[in-house]
Amino acid sequence: MFGMITLVFFVSRVIPSDTAQLYVGPKATAEQLRRAAEELGLNRPLHEQYFTYVSKLLTGDWGISLRAKTPVLGDVLKFLPATLELVICAYVIAILVGIPLGVFSAVRQNSMVDHGGRVLAVAGVSIPSFWLALLLQLLFFGTLHVLPLVGRLDIESSILHPISNITGFHVLDSLLTMNVVAFVDSARHLVLPSIALSTYPLGLITRMTRSMMIEILNEPYIRFARPNGMTERLVIFKYALKNAIIPTLTVLGLSFSYSITGAFLVETIFTWPGLGTYTVNSILEVDYPAIIGVVIFGTVFYVVINLLIDIGQAYLDPRVRLR
Repeated sequence: MFGMITLVFFVSRVIPSDTAQLYVGPKATAEQLRRAAEELGLNRPLHEQYFTYVSKLLTGDWGISLRAKTPVLGDVLKFLPATLELVICAYVIAILVGIPLGVFSAVRQNSMVDHGGRVLAVAGVSIPSFWLALLLQLLFFGTLHVLPLVGRLDIESSILHPISNITGFHVLDSLLTMNVVAFVDSARHLVLPSIALSTYPLGLITRMTRSMMIEILNEPYIRFARPNGMTERLVIFKYALKNAIIPTLTVLGLSFSYSITGAFLVETIFTWPGLGTYTVNSILEVDYPAIIGVVIFGTVFYVVINLLIDIGQAYLDPRVRLR
């Protein structure tokens, strides 16, 4: 985390841009530019700016956005729930489809189910999410007219049936407040971007589950369990899947961490007001405090998810605890 903070800080400072000009506006006077440089600490040596930034960072001060003039940490927390809602929904789809498909492909090798599952897995990890997002928009909005094109809510629903902000998840908040109209509308807006974002983890989960299940099903303890009267369902889902899911859990956690800050294109195409859209706008405006803030958050999130994965592996596999 320290290395990433250091790297991004110095890289952002060498980007050709006039930070003071971005902060005060295009028609600022020379005096306003001078005061802005003093306020932002840009008139001090680079190493002093770095140590000042790190010391403030440790106290929770992530800087001020040059574009919005708001605290970066507050902006990140403001846009995070929309991204989390999208990513969690996408991974629920990927898990509910990918794990059963991987299991059935492994159990029925070289069958039509196996061939179809492998084709879907390869397509899922190969198809660009932004291209699939455009196709989904053309099909379900442009041709079938059954799902909305962009956003999290229709304008009419947001005015007539506003959602009370409890968790920041529109679907969950509308459900908690029994706002049926907003719940249906927010769920409809969530479908297309979730499907577009779920294809990569779905393909990854399917391939990992299938390969690990094939390996586990050939283990001696599995071959010994079948002639001892255990049902096929018990052998597959209790003994084989439990051991096969551990490597899949690792890959799933890492890809989930990546998706939090990697859903830029999907959020941009669907005008989804999440962390990805905030990051893209910050990059276009060379808003380096916001860029650094998003990178720091992504790094922290990645490290925390890795820790949770290790704990989950120890819980699922007693051999990890023994080591």
